[in-house]
Amino acid sequence: MSDEHKEALAQGRKEARAIKAYLSALNSRKPGRPVSKESLHTRLEKVSEKLAAADNPLETVDLIQGKLDIERTLSELENAQDVDSLEAGFIENVAPYSQRKGVSYTAWREFGVPATVLRKAGIKETRRR
Repeated sequence: MSDEHKEALAQGRKEARAIKAYLSALNSRKPGRPVSKESLHTRLEKVSEKLAAADNPLETVDLIQGKLDIERTLSELENAQDVDSLEAGFIENVAPYSQRKGVSYTAWREFGVPATVLRKAGIKETRRR
């Protein structure tokens, strides 16, 4: 295998990793208004206060589950990758990948990639037939 071939394979893997990471981040986003860490911490404090004052066992179980859900969401936010850097990687790599693999603007849009991101990447809009 020639050095050129090895470099082309490495480049393809690099592009695929960047694109896959961005698409995975897009897929994991929930529709609606984004939740901030501050609002989650506020909700956690309120639930903890209610939990300390709860005297009904069923209410206590509900509050414990609510607390666990908020803590899980906070953990996910803290562990989430920076979408802006993933978007930058996507923009940098998607044009050559699309050309090589024959992936159209329409396919990216149907997946959920915003039109503004595709424009930044230089992916031209295609007409549906």
